[in-house]
Amino acid sequence: MADKYIKNIDFAQVLPLAEQVSYQPGQIVSKTLAQNGALSLTLFAFDKGEEISTHESEGDAMVVALDGEGEITVGGEKFTVHAGETIIMPSKTPHAVCAAERFKMFLIVVFPNK
Repeated sequence: MADKYIKNIDFAQVLPLAEQVSYQPGQIVSKTLAQNGALSLTLFAFDKGEEISTHESEGDAMVVALDGEGEITVGGEKFTVHAGETIIMPSKTPHAVCAAERFKMFLIVVFPNK
């Protein structure tokens, strides 16, 4: 059997990505699909009002909104994203995520080669 580099999700099936992580009252739920020195793939489900406070990353981060509405702050500027929309958060730039409504997102972080 070949090595598998993506985990926690079924292979060789058509899947609605938003349904691969579930909302929980008063929580942020995350499901890591891949994590290594070059890349991180994580699904998130935020209950309304939940947030990840301002922080920085060594990699460029791309948020793909899957459901609901999220408020993304990048370098002090606020953006609203809805299902089907994407925003990039550059490396070493302060950013935060807050769920204006229940919000699901797919986070892709690409780290620099070292």
